[in-house]
Amino acid sequence: MRLATLIMQVAERTLFLWNNEHVVSLIAQNRTVVLPIIFEAFEKNISSHWNQAVHGLTVNVRKMFLEMDAELYEECQRQHAEKEAKAQDVEELRELNWKRLADAAAQNGVEDMVTT
Repeated sequence: MRLATLIMQVAERTLFLWNNEHVVSLIAQNRTVVLPIIFEAFEKNISSHWNQAVHGLTVNVRKMFLEMDAELYEECQRQHAEKEAKAQDVEELRELNWKRLADAAAQNGVEDMVTT
């Protein structure tokens, strides 16, 4: 069995736990701790998971959290967006620094030594 298939099956079965009333009750009681921890993983699954079943189950769990506590969900969404924006800023700065370094190296005749 391929590793990707095995990982997908683990993800799918884990998401099926959200269909258990007892698990949902425990999650609901501890949502202020749980949601901030798992929010980023859910967003990543929703935006880019290759398996449609995992994607669909993730959307269902996200909807459950939104219905459970819309204010908490929106706060997690805001924090995630801020984190993504900061990561984009860091990446742009990194690219700019490499460009500056490459330009400086080119001016000093060291073109082939600097690669990105």
